[in-house]
Order: sequence, then structure tokens, then C-alpha cells
Amino acid sequence: MENRRRWQRVGGLLALALFCAGTALYAWIFHDLPDLDQLDRGRALPSTRIYDRHGQLLYEIVDLYGGSHASVPLEALSPCIVDATIATEDANFYRHPGVDAEGVARAVWINLRGGEVQAGGSTITQQVARTLLLSEEKSERTVRRKLREMVLALQLSAAYSRDEILELYLNQTYYGNLAYGIEAAAQIYFGHSARTLSLAECALLAGLPQTPAQYNPLTDPDRARARQEVVLGLMLKQGMITPQEHDHALAENLQFSATAFPIRAPHFVAAVWTQLERGYPEQLYSGGLEVYTTLDLSWQQEAERIAQRHLAALNNPPDGRPPHHAHNAALVAIDPYTGHILTMLGSPDYFNEEIDGNVNAALAPRQPGSALKPFTFAASFDPTQAAPWTPATMILDIGTPFVTRRLDSYTPSNFGLVEHGPVRIREALAGSYNIPAVVALEYVGLDAFVALTTRLGISTLTDSSRLDLSVTLGGGEVKLLELTSAYAAFTNGGFQVDPVYILEVRDHHGNRIYEWQPPTFRQPALDPRVAYLITSILSDENARIPSFGRGSSLSIGRPAAAKTGTTTDFRDNWTVGYTPNLVTGVWVGNADNTPMENVTGVSGAGPIWNQFMRECFARAARAELARARWPRTCGNLRDQRAVALARLPATRLGMVP
Repeated sequence: MENRRRWQRVGGLLALALFCAGTALYAWIFHDLPDLDQLDRGRALPSTRIYDRHGQLLYEIVDLYGGSHASVPLEALSPCIVDATIATEDANFYRHPGVDAEGVARAVWINLRGGEVQAGGSTITQQVARTLLLSEEKSERTVRRKLREMVLALQLSAAYSRDEILELYLNQTYYGNLAYGIEAAAQIYFGHSARTLSLAECALLAGLPQTPAQYNPLTDPDRARARQEVVLGLMLKQGMITPQEHDHALAENLQFSATAFPIRAPHFVAAVWTQLERGYPEQLYSGGLEVYTTLDLSWQQEAERIAQRHLAALNNPPDGRPPHHAHNAALVAIDPYTGHILTMLGSPDYFNEEIDGNVNAALAPRQPGSALKPFTFAASFDPTQAAPWTPATMILDIGTPFVTRRLDSYTPSNFGLVEHGPVRIREALAGSYNIPAVVALEYVGLDAFVALTTRLGISTLTDSSRLDLSVTLGGGEVKLLELTSAYAAFTNGGFQVDPVYILEVRDHHGNRIYEWQPPTFRQPALDPRVAYLITSILSDENARIPSFGRGSSLSIGRPAAAKTGTTTDFRDNWTVGYTPNLVTGVWVGNADNTPMENVTGVSGAGPIWNQFMRECFARAARAELARARWPRTCGNLRDQRAVALARLPATRLGMVP
């Protein structure tokens, strides 16, 4: 009898514990769980505004749809976008009740094996619940959010048809480049309605929502195409397309376009939006943000005018020569101490589909030609080496065969096939001689070169095993923004700077949630003495006269360091140059990688760089004069935001002793 009572007490306590645990679990999951009636509120796009450094509006998201989000019914869409989306996101969409048990089990197994949350197993219905009902919890990767998401998905499946849920998904998903919904994505990427999307276009768009920035076809077409191939493979596996349709879509040459909408500095704004997506998704989706950026709109507009004017001159030479077939240009200007991006021109006309204007050439990897030579010689000057070189070191500029890592023979030649015999490094770098640069790279080794460029922020040359000696002549790809930032180390004393897009972010209540702060003390990535030597060479007008002549486009009327780059087939040319407090990089070429006709860095990118730098100095001088005539205080100079928002005075831009 006593044992029976004991077991009854144990059973009662266990039942009470289970009841309490169940109640706590229920409260944990269902407390503040949104009601399905809130779907309409979730459909409203946030009113996010993005400004330049002086408070001028660059873009407001509601402008894209005239103040509302354009929703397209499912029957008005190309059928292939439906199939591509289901194959990619949720193959069992029409068979499960909102939660896919098979997908959940697979995700649990992957996460257990990885020791962390690596896969979520979310269905399309769960994604709709997360986007429209759990926007404030969207960035959380917790068990609670996943369980709440599942509960809401089951409720959605009971209240709405599958087609209605799919329509919600397609009209609310973010496809990158400021495109919310499939109709906006079709217009922004391809310039036509979602009703007329081809299979190849559908496959590309369906692959974007997972990580729009990573698969962005306007900045990384190779990665986007690889993702498109994955989507087509999934559609083939699900029996949605035939092998012939798969191969035909894979072979289709996509033509990107853009539909005009109210926006200034669109490539820069798109890059800022990507950062906001990564850093503040919950605030971005729950009411909008006020974002103050580093861009100077007046400089941006001047860069656009200069690029358009120079490209027109290249393609319509006044002396009657044949056109040079150079249709695109990009320009980046940054403060080398703060990393503030003052100008980012991705193309001269974002909405010109004839030049693929919406492709951001400032972030797209391209071959830099000789623009990498300063880093090769900087590595050779490294004082930690047993026998560092100097600008006075003599090198033989004569035809020399080299053996690459692949045991191939490689014999570089100079531009114009001219050899100069014994030359000093000062003359070789200033005149951009090819053979001495390869000699220098062989001396320092690829590993030392890659280590230096990586420390300075160039992310595309990190694997030395995939490079050979031709990399110093442009046998690798770099991004204009990263190359320009790397050059900043030559003028700021050897410090690596990270490009900065955003000065301040406020939520829709006006609360500051981010404010840029200057970097804390850090060690130089490049010896300051080496940075000085490279600057001395690149600003030596006399040393570059034999190659470029007196008064070339690298001369801006005051001391400035500059380096050009040209690929052997004239597909890319560059000029990157700087004064103590401004570094500007320019690229000229064609977004579709077609070659230009006899355009070098000094004749293609050089004039744009020259005119932009001169205009910056003139504007800064006028601003300084205006401040001298109308003196005023700018508050506490210790306030970093006030300093960051202030115009750069002329004394900061000019070359100083």
C-alpha cells in the first residue's frame, strides 16, 4: 500500500511537471504570436531613405512603385518562374501542410553534423510567415523562431490556398538591387514584365533570393550563372523541364537591362542596400530607416558628366579617326584615412541597356594591367628582407625567359616591344616597363606579393597557387574599389583602409542605431618608408616623361602620384592616382568584355581621372573661399559625425611637402 501511494505521488508530481513544462513551452512559442490578420501590414514596404553626406536624398524605396508595392497575380506570371521557384525553394510545396517533415529532418541532420545551425529546411510557406509576420525576428537563427515560423506556416496553409501563398512569396521576396517582388526583379534585371520571362531568366531570378548579394549578376556574373545552372538542374531533376530545354536555357546569352526609376547614384545605393540587408534586416523590414552615407552627390554627378563626355570623345574623335569602341567607365574616389567612399560611379548611365549600364564595374572583377606593378616593387623594397631593393636598384630591361610554376616558359615584352637595357627601378616603375616588373616579382616571390595585396584589402588574389609571374602585368582580376583602397596605403602611411559606405543609420522612430567611428590604432600593413618611396616614384614627373611625355593626363597641375594599366588586348584600362588626402581610381572598357580599339590607360582612363581630380580641387577651393567669407563654427570638432559630414577643405586635398 505504501509503495502504491509513493508511486501515485511520483506520478502526480511527474504529471504536474509535464503540465508546467507544456504550459511554459506553449507560452514560449505562442506568446505574442502574430495573427494572420497582420499579413496586410507585412506586405507594406518600409519607407527607407538613403542620403548623401550632406543630406541630399539619393533614394526612397517607395518611389520605385509610386508609393505602393505592385502585386502581380500568379496567372499573370511566366509559368517557368513558378516551377523554378518551387524546384529551388520547396520541391514538396504542393504536397506538405506548410511544414515539410522530410526537409526538417534533413536540416536537423545537417545541423547536428555541423555542430551549428547551417540549414533551416524552411518551406515557401514558412518563408512567407517569416517575411510578413515575423519581420522583427527575421534575422534570428533560434529554435524558438523556427517553431513559431512552423506554427504560422500551418495556420497559413489552413487559411490560404497553395497558389495564394505562392503569390504572396513571389510578390514579397527580395531579389537584390532594390527589387522587391518578381515583377520588380524582371523589370530591374531584364527590362520587361515577369509575364514574358524566358526559362533562362526565370532560373537566374529564382536563384537570387537565397543570397541576393552573393549571386548578383550585375557584379558577379560568373557566380550568378553557376547558381542559374543549379536551378536548371533542380528543375530537370523534378521533371519540370526536358534535357533539351535545360541545355537551351543554359546556352542562352542573357541581356541585362534596367527600367528608369527615381534614384541618384544607383550603383552606390544598391551597394548600401546590400549592407543594410546584412546588418539591419529586422529594422529594414519593420518600418524603414534613415541612412546617411559617405557619398558626395555633387562629386558623383561631376564624375558622371566627365565620364560621359570623355567616352563620347573616344567614340567620335574630332580629328576624324575611327571610333575607339569604348562604351563604359567606372570611377571610385575615397578618403585614404577614413575609407569614406566619396564617389562610386559604376557606369556612366545605369539605365542604358546598350552598354549594360546596370552592371557595377566598380565592384566587378577585371584585369588591371600594369596597375598592380607598384605592389610588386613595394614588396621588393620591404626592409625586412635580407637584401631589399631601392628606387636606385638597377634592373636589366631586356628580353628574358622565365619559368612559371607550371614549368612553362614565359617571356614578357614591353609595350611597343621596346627594350631599354639597364634601368633604375624609379624609371622602370614610373615608365611602366613590363620586363623589370616581372624580374622584381620573381625576386620577391608570388607568396610575398599576394601577402601584401591581401593585407591591403584586395580579395581576388589571395590564392598564389593559381597565379604566375604575369600577375604583375594584370594576369589576375581585381575590383576597382579594392584596388583604389589598396592604393590608399601609399598616401596614408601604409595603413589598410576598409571602404566605408555609411555614416549613420536611424530607425523609423529617429533613434540612432549606427554611427561610423574612426578606426582605432592599428599597425601599418605596409612599411611607411616603402609607401613613401612608391609615392616618390609615382609622382616623379621627370621619371615618367620617357614613356608618357610631358604634360600627359597624369599631370593635374600640382604634385600627384598616379599609375596606369592596360591589358594587351585593350579590354581594360585603368588609372589610379592620389594626393595626400584623396585617392581616385578609374576604369574604362566594355561591360560585355569586348575589346576597345587602341585605348590605353593614359588615353582612356587617364583623362577622366585628370578632369575629376582637377574638378575636386576647384570645388574644394571654392568651398574654402566661401567659408572664409562667411565664417561659421561646425560645433564640437570631436564629434566624429560632424567631421565626417563636413566638406573636405582644399588644404586636405592638395599635395603638401
